[in-house]
Amino acid sequence: MRMATDWQDYQVLDASGGEKLESWGGRLLIRPDPQVIWNTPREIPQWSKAAAHYHRSSKGGGSWEMLSKLPESWTIRYKELCFRIRPTGFKHTGLFPEQAVNWDLFRELIAGARRPVKVLNLFAYTGGATLACLSAGAQVCHVDASKGMVNWARENAALSGLSDRPVRWIVDDCEKFVQREIRRGNRYDAVIMDPPSYGRGPGGEVWKLEDQVYDLVSLCAGVLNDHPLFFALNSYTTGLSPSVMAYLLKVTVEKRFGGRVEAEEIGLPVQASGGFLPCGSTALWIA
Repeated sequence: MRMATDWQDYQVLDASGGEKLESWGGRLLIRPDPQVIWNTPREIPQWSKAAAHYHRSSKGGGSWEMLSKLPESWTIRYKELCFRIRPTGFKHTGLFPEQAVNWDLFRELIAGARRPVKVLNLFAYTGGATLACLSAGAQVCHVDASKGMVNWARENAALSGLSDRPVRWIVDDCEKFVQREIRRGNRYDAVIMDPPSYGRGPGGEVWKLEDQVYDLVSLCAGVLNDHPLFFALNSYTTGLSPSVMAYLLKVTVEKRFGGRVEAEEIGLPVQASGGFLPCGSTALWIA
């Protein structure tokens, strides 16, 4: 497991009974986590000091219970990057802190390339990977189907002092955008993709990652140039093990370009226990 251990403004303080207690810049939130299957005693006093608690509904979704005064939004930093945080629907806050371990890796690969690098970031959310790549000197095309998420990413770029970097902010369906880029002859040195586990298309059609991911990765391999640098595939879907994701990249990207594939769980340290909380997986092809 690769661990995001360099945070100063974020911590998982404890985890028990299907929930985790987190500090986001000193503001304490309790959120559900399906990986937390243990019921250890909640001994640290911070559990009773949380400012907000997200409760799942038996009918699906859920809602935040505000326990003390909490600003509408606030900022936290990871190294030189700055992010706007706010509690949103379906338990999210606008950031996946475990991805910091990948941001560092992307920066290392881009800096080590010693050439201009053009990155396509798909399902790019609020821009953590986009900001990391920009800070390393890459040119980035940031694509997400949600206008609100793209605007949030632009705000994070401004907070991080990266607004003047070479970036395209695109609101579009990722698959359709890649198809058009291939037809237009636009190619990239690197692809980062963080597709959702489940969703619905514009016509109401159901989208499940397990059913779509092979075709999606195959398509996106076609937008790489002749000498690509890396291809990253993230997943929070429990049915997709790191080994399965690695196999996907082997038969799509490695078969065409050589190089190597590696895949591991990513996670976060839990302060109270000294253990580690798994938070999904990343498969990475590197030239």
